[in-house]
Amino acid sequence: MDTLDQPVLDAGRYLLRPFEFGDVALIKRASLDPLIPLITSVPNQGSGQDFTDFISRQHQRVADRTGYSFAIAEPQSNQAIGQIGLWLQNASAGRASIGYWIDPGHRRRGAVTAALEALAIWALNFPAIHRVELYIEPWNEGSWRAAEKCGFTREGILRSWQLVGTERKDMYCYSRLKADGAGH
Repeated sequence: MDTLDQPVLDAGRYLLRPFEFGDVALIKRASLDPLIPLITSVPNQGSGQDFTDFISRQHQRVADRTGYSFAIAEPQSNQAIGQIGLWLQNASAGRASIGYWIDPGHRRRGAVTAALEALAIWALNFPAIHRVELYIEPWNEGSWRAAEKCGFTREGILRSWQLVGTERKDMYCYSRLKADGAGH
């Protein structure tokens, strides 16, 4: 893979597409959420410039070859309702990780499950990627249920794995392997 191109992926009732500067309203709403800014690079209650800088950073990830950041959008309106990313820091070892969040007003509608399934299949079709990982806080039942619906296996708990805000948190580790079959 010499250069990375950001595709648009069909996720059934949703579309995974590059972020657009018109998505600033979504980033602003996410910045007000008590949890999203703690575990992502969404600015905490930022300014308009902070929100456009966030979008620029998402585009830069492809240029830097560190991953793909997609807006989860409703295809009819093209309205972005969340974010899902494929992170390639460990691609040389055959691993990639996925992270995601949904605007609170659009949760519990199947968007995470649809987006996660589409991105996992796409990622596992990369010749160099043999394993896709997720790290989910144990209390986040909606997130780990979506992972399990998409064929991810809970491998265990990673104690004090990740800094969330100012606290080290335990995380469930989930994986989906190429050997499991790309489709689910």
